[in-house]
Amino acid sequence: MKVILPVAGKGTRLRPHTHTKAKSLVHVAGKTVLEHIISRLESLEISEYLFIIDENGQQIKEFMARKFPELKCRFFVQKQRLGPAHAVALAAPAIEEDEDLLVVFNDTIFVTDLTRIPELCANADGLIYSKEVEDYQRFGVNVVRDGRIVDMVEKPDTPVSRLAQVGLYYLKDGRGFIEHIEQTIKAGEMVKGEYYLPAVFMRMISAGLNLQAPEIDAWLDCGKPETLLETNRFLLQGRHHVHGEIENSVLIEPVHIEQGAMVKDSILGPNVSVAAGSRIEKSIVSDSIINAENRVINMVLDQSLLGDVVTLVGSPRRMNIGDHSIIEMDQ
Repeated sequence: MKVILPVAGKGTRLRPHTHTKAKSLVHVAGKTVLEHIISRLESLEISEYLFIIDENGQQIKEFMARKFPELKCRFFVQKQRLGPAHAVALAAPAIEEDEDLLVVFNDTIFVTDLTRIPELCANADGLIYSKEVEDYQRFGVNVVRDGRIVDMVEKPDTPVSRLAQVGLYYLKDGRGFIEHIEQTIKAGEMVKGEYYLPAVFMRMISAGLNLQAPEIDAWLDCGKPETLLETNRFLLQGRHHVHGEIENSVLIEPVHIEQGAMVKDSILGPNVSVAAGSRIEKSIVSDSIINAENRVINMVLDQSLLGDVVTLVGSPRRMNIGDHSIIEMDQ
């Protein structure tokens, strides 16, 4: 099996955190998004990882060489912003006959047992992993009949289906899948100037292929600051890891403090991750992600996301307040 990882997106919804780094290298719960994804693929026999990168893809190359030097990786540059299907098609030179394929988009950390792929796909040609959602109007959904996908609807007005596509796809015939993408591009089937995978899948369904929509256990969105914090909370559940230096501080589980981080005279937690090199002093921090090499002093932070090398210094207040007082202080 080969894996295609399109990581060329600009991550505009995560700005300013993606102004200087690839969105897949943003941290959550002590690891980068890309690390979380790669760790979920370790149970599979993968011959090669195929990355679709942009002009700033050197960050991804260096990261993979440093963190996963044992993995065989190949990189393809998407020079034109022509959509997800176009990005996947760039890996065509690496896909051989009789080779199966997994496509993983990096906005999402998934929770599912990928070792069940042979079982789930025994009588199918591909799997479009899905998750049932209440706000179906926000997503592309799969319409399923008798176990097979018969239609796909983008942001439906009525609940024709609540099975949202989550950006995780398995194709038994990887070469055939690439050929259907190339046919879609040749036919000019674009939406707002871009090529999308649902048009490819509908072409496959029309050709008689059996695509199914297994549900994943959890769908963790990392595409926006607020959803990144939600994902941080989810991933920290049951994990209380303290590898850094703690001095005269209170930790409210769960927290993740990396080796090389320092917490002094502070209260941290719950749901806080602190990266290496950061120093937090005389502060109260909850429900937040503190990335590398930060300095936080005399601050109260909640639902906050700090990038790398941030200095945030507040000032303590000294008060002498009598009985029956009412004090309201704007932040």
